[in-house]
Amino acid sequence: MQKPLNKEQMDRLRAEAAAPGKGFRRFFYVALAGSAFLGAFVFLMKAIAGEDLAQTLPNLLLQSGVGAGLIWLWRREQPPE
Repeated sequence: MQKPLNKEQMDRLRAEAAAPGKGFRRFFYVALAGSAFLGAFVFLMKAIAGEDLAQTLPNLLLQSGVGAGLIWLWRREQPPE
């Protein structure tokens, strides 16, 4: 026979049922945003070093856009204040 769940356990189960996989998604938002901003840093350094801007600038903008999009997704999941 199972014993009943306490209030804290029920609250955690309800939160997971309302937003399944929230922690899993947040981990990937952080990991992918970090990767995007690291890539943007590399392309920024290449642009400063004087490499071909026709190739470097679009890559820099793409990496920055991906990082900004992931930050937007992260903020969208935050509960309203």
